Amino acid sequence: MQTTETPSGQHPDLDQYGTLELIRAFTEDQVRAANVVHAVAPQLARAVEAAVPRIAAGGRLIYVGAGTSGRLGVLDSVELFPTFSWPKERALALLAGGKDAMYEAVEGAEDDQAQGAADLRALNPTPNDVCLVLAASGTTPYALGALEAASGAGALTIGIANNPDVPVTTQAEVGITIATGSEVISGSTRLKAGTAQKIVLNTLTSAIMVRLHKVHGNLMVDLRPTNAKLQRRAVALTMRATGSDEATARRTLEACQYRVKVAIVTILRQTDVTAAQAALDAVGGSVRQALAGAKSP
Repeated sequence: MQTTETPSGQHPDLDQYGTLELIRAFTEDQVRAANVVHAVAPQLARAVEAAVPRIAAGGRLIYVGAGTSGRLGVLDSVELFPTFSWPKERALALLAGGKDAMYEAVEGAEDDQAQGAADLRALNPTPNDVCLVLAASGTTPYALGALEAASGAGALTIGIANNPDVPVTTQAEVGITIATGSEVISGSTRLKAGTAQKIVLNTLTSAIMVRLHKVHGNLMVDLRPTNAKLQRRAVALTMRATGSDEATARRTLEACQYRVKVAIVTILRQTDVTAAQAALDAVGGSVRQALAGAKSP
């Protein structure tokens, strides 16, 4: 049953609401989206545990979707580079209709199952790749074509949908059903269905990056400072992690091209940046392990 398309019985007179009442109708529904995602934490954990070994072995994250779902995949993919220094070529997004569909709907693109399969195969998927397939309905032909092609190549498939018992989740190796139900504005899955998908993607990829040692404690220590704001953030993160003053943090960061993890290890091990990088390389980039190694007898 396509519950995302079912008219909501809660707000039949939505267009008659006062402004505050109208806003509260929308925000209360968004809170429901977060609660639905929270309830599927075990499925999210299973997806992360299945994905991490493949990504650690050199695999890529490949996002697939149409419309809002596809655009959310693109958004998550492009944000991994500045947030975690994740290589751009290892976070790829397929959107039904191509790049133009980011800004304007491409008629019929989501209905082309063969094109979804062809677009996925064009990426030369491998068994180490992780394919995140998103569809609010769970039946989008473009997404299903890509899912089938990814499965055929041996890639890990994670299907994410907002309706229960639909092909995107039942045909994926790991299915995640975020049953958000009907929308305040009937059928507009850019609302809480889209919000739930965004939370799922935030959670999945952030958890994967934590497991890949992109985070120290709860600090974003593998960011790529591509602008002045992020450079200031790198300085603040280094100071917080090491207890150093700003001058020391900035001087060390400048010596290592603003690689926060290297700066932290350099300062706390009282070594040079070359030795700090070597210590990190020896433990897969884990700041905690690199520092622990320095304390061993």
